Amino acid sequence: MNRRRKAVNGTNRAAPCRRVAEKTWLDYVVGMRSKDAIRESIWETLQNKKVARFPGATGRIPNFIGAEACAKRLAETRFWKNASVLKINPDSPQRAIRQRALAEGKIIYMAVPRLRSDRPFIELDPKKLKCSPYAASSIKGAGQFGRPVALDQVQKIDLVVCGSVAVNHRGARVGKGGGYSDLEFALLTERKLIGSKTPIVTSVHPLQIVDEEIPMTEHDIPLNAIITPSEVIEVKPSFPRPKGIYWSMLPEEKIAEIPVLDMRARARSRDAKPG
Repeated sequence: MNRRRKAVNGTNRAAPCRRVAEKTWLDYVVGMRSKDAIRESIWETLQNKKVARFPGATGRIPNFIGAEACAKRLAETRFWKNASVLKINPDSPQRAIRQRALAEGKIIYMAVPRLRSDRPFIELDPKKLKCSPYAASSIKGAGQFGRPVALDQVQKIDLVVCGSVAVNHRGARVGKGGGYSDLEFALLTERKLIGSKTPIVTSVHPLQIVDEEIPMTEHDIPLNAIITPSEVIEVKPSFPRPKGIYWSMLPEEKIAEIPVLDMRARARSRDAKPG
């Protein structure tokens, strides 16, 4: 394990960062659990170990004791220092990361809940905000003080921060099950606003890191780093990144519920008609 010392608030403080060796496929093929089973196990563990914060872990990206320390740890990384524009999920455990980004003058894009708007992202530009970074970092504050934007108004993303229910050392992750993070990533990737080298990181409690295979499909986003309150774990992802929207994997009702997808689906249908 590589441990590097970095200056934090003017003092030398350990900022451990370790790279995880890649395992072979044969190490993981036996006994793979479903994503739902992994979610339920992690939610139960966080509750039983009393590290989940109000209103509880089940059914969401769980907030946890130590989430604020993850923001400090992430800020020590090259991913953070090289980023001016970030896409960050709107969930509670990443609020401290959003607050720190705004306080440091970084622009944030947050997705509108369930992407149910023809302007599916909210832009938080510290130079234009009429409130404190703390106020703007909440879901309510972002909606009140941020600027809803269409896809063609989003700037190129330097760093993606996503929430997770569970992760492993191969760079696989499990979200809360809605698939919206993957869709947001796909939309921005198709617009070339997220590139093949754009770092993807998540912040979790150590209990959310599992030593087992996590099922991954074409649309699932892999991680470059896992941030915990005590360390940064850099990962060489074992999975390819999504290249865009995988229409065949989307139910028609979900497409109809998301304006930007519904509009594109109609255009695809028109283009496919002969003559």
